[in-house]
Amino acid sequence: MRNKDDLPPAHLTIRSPYDAEAHYGHKRDLSWYGYKVHFSETCDEDLPHLITHVLTTDATETDMEHTQAIHQALAQPALLPATHLMDAGYVDAGLILASEQQYDMALVGPVSQNNQWQAKAAQGYDLASFHIDWQGRYATCPQGNQSVQWTQRRDQHGHPKIAIRFGLHDCRFCPTRSLCTRSARAPRILAVRYQSEHEILLQARAREKGKEFLTLYGQRSGIEGTHSQAVRTMGLRRTRYLGLTKTALQHIFTAAALNLLRLDAFLAGKKVTKTRTSRFATLAPVKLAG
Repeated sequence: MRNKDDLPPAHLTIRSPYDAEAHYGHKRDLSWYGYKVHFSETCDEDLPHLITHVLTTDATETDMEHTQAIHQALAQPALLPATHLMDAGYVDAGLILASEQQYDMALVGPVSQNNQWQAKAAQGYDLASFHIDWQGRYATCPQGNQSVQWTQRRDQHGHPKIAIRFGLHDCRFCPTRSLCTRSARAPRILAVRYQSEHEILLQARAREKGKEFLTLYGQRSGIEGTHSQAVRTMGLRRTRYLGLTKTALQHIFTAAALNLLRLDAFLAGKKVTKTRTSRFATLAPVKLAG
């Protein structure tokens, strides 16, 4: 038996002798063998919520890998919204910038948070505590010391970044060193995105703290109901065919059927409820006002 370190990556591992394209997927507390489906739908308040695009992918691929592909597909039939509300897995500072530049569209969704230990402890010098001079290519720390090195690099995902290094002598004898770094001897090094992405990331983080963002992003909650409806009524989590191509066709038919159901409900005057009431809960007695 192979050691787990000797196993091939998930996208190359065959999990079923009947379907070589079905791979292991994992998202939060859900794990499965098969594929992943991405739905896009309208969220107008007074109109039926219709699915406008369906994308079926390998289960091992991340959501963010397909944000651009979804936008390109929606742009061809002129179905791109002015504001696209997406889950955190699809949103990144670079994608927000690309959406604005390529499609004049606002991509809205939770961005990655500041996970530096200084920010989590609510004390110390995190990245926001440093002033960056993009033209001069240097940064200044809260103690007034300037960086000594500015290097362009790429992170583990191939994304371009900038490493800003401070002087060894300045950091080693700094009176507030414990607020800046946990290293015993090494100087502080900042890893930042390029200016445009860095500024967009800071703006997005600040915007998420406001009530306007919560109200706007709350409109996206309906897409979770779409997946739930497709699972409950049409067996979305069970593919009837083998292979990615045929499974993708099944998902398209599922989306078309959901649209027909929603159009019928809309024309019949049925109101959309935000939370589904189970059949058991429906049997609960109604409290009469008295």
